[in-house]
Amino acid sequence: MNESFAPAGLLKRLAALFYDSLLLLGVWFIASAVALAGNHGEPLRGLHPLFTLYLLAVTICFYGWFWRHGGQTLGMRAWKLRLENELPGNLTWLQVVLRCLAAIPSLALGGLGYWWLLWSPDKHTWHDSFSHTRMVDISRRSPSDPA
Repeated sequence: MNESFAPAGLLKRLAALFYDSLLLLGVWFIASAVALAGNHGEPLRGLHPLFTLYLLAVTICFYGWFWRHGGQTLGMRAWKLRLENELPGNLTWLQVVLRCLAAIPSLALGGLGYWWLLWSPDKHTWHDSFSHTRMVDISRRSPSDPA
């Protein structure tokens, strides 16, 4: 990237996550309808582990498609955020999977993985660090950017 943008703040990240969760609920609804049809119309009783893995795969594909095609989900686009690779080259599917899997404890532990960016010198969340990615605010240039 030629341009250098400031790291994304906590509130914008959470707002984009909220927007995306609304869209993801719709995707899960469609994915659940497909699973229901695949089970001859019978509901899956309890927390079926294969269904849980299926929804996790759907979620990873949802985020992966957006992140690998422009670095922005619809929520990130609305809040002017973009996911960038810290490694040379484009974002890989391995980075997408690692980021999604690391985001689970980031959220599940009271959001600690997100709160971490308030103390991180590079303003990274746990899933940023784990996947070698960074979330930037494309509405703000980095103070070190001469442009």
